[in-house]
Amino acid sequence: MSATEKLFTVAGTATHKGVTKVRFANDLVARIKILNKAGCTDINLVELPEPMSKLQALQHLQTLGITGGDAGYAVSNKLAEKSKVAKKGEVKVKAVKAPAKKAVTAEQLVATAKESA
Repeated sequence: MSATEKLFTVAGTATHKGVTKVRFANDLVARIKILNKAGCTDINLVELPEPMSKLQALQHLQTLGITGGDAGYAVSNKLAEKSKVAKKGEVKVKAVKAPAKKAVTAEQLVATAKESA
């Protein structure tokens, strides 16, 4: 997790004008009031066991069983999106076989030592 990634204590879903979206917040009561005032329905927010990034929160929502209907679809799509972004930061390293070293005989070592002396 990067140092600039924000952590949240509340996550869930809410529907506004027929579109269900995943929502994140740090204050459950304030977020519910804001969503109600905006006209959202089917508000399903839960407090997270600890502060989490969006990716961690989405994974936690899936473990809670939010997998059905529009809410499950929204969580799955957002999780796929966040997983894709997280993988962008990964670096793949390909192993390359090192070239074989030449065998050096004792005579070559002695000759090299004589030349440098």
